[in-house]
Amino acid sequence: MNHNRALREIAKVATGLVLGDIISVFWFSAAGMLPLTLLGVTWTSQMLPEIVVFDGALILLLVHYGWNMRLPVSSPSERTLLMIAGGIFLLVSLAHLVRLLFNISVAFGGLELPLWISWAGFLFAGYLAYSSFSFARRLRR
Repeated sequence: MNHNRALREIAKVATGLVLGDIISVFWFSAAGMLPLTLLGVTWTSQMLPEIVVFDGALILLLVHYGWNMRLPVSSPSERTLLMIAGGIFLLVSLAHLVRLLFNISVAFGGLELPLWISWAGFLFAGYLAYSSFSFARRLRR
């Protein structure tokens, strides 16, 4: 299996996982199970709109990679899209690295985010930046 096909299949599986996340958040909220603390992070019903917006944006990106994008890219607009996405992922990865290096605390609505989240964010966003830039460099022959 080539790398492009493997990445598309991973994006399809991840789309299902994110959809499951949205469903479980609504289920927990409807069942009155919120607030819920999981891995040091407390999820409240007030966070529901932010979770849905983030997961929705992630689903759109994963669906595009999994079903619509043909790699390597051939049009300048696809290349530009990948360069912009790579730049955003690079900035996010660097922000996580700065947080780790300087031990910066981050809180959202009274919720203190643990540092281990930045390790995952640094690695994941860094990989996505690398992949986006490498896909943008490839030319379809």
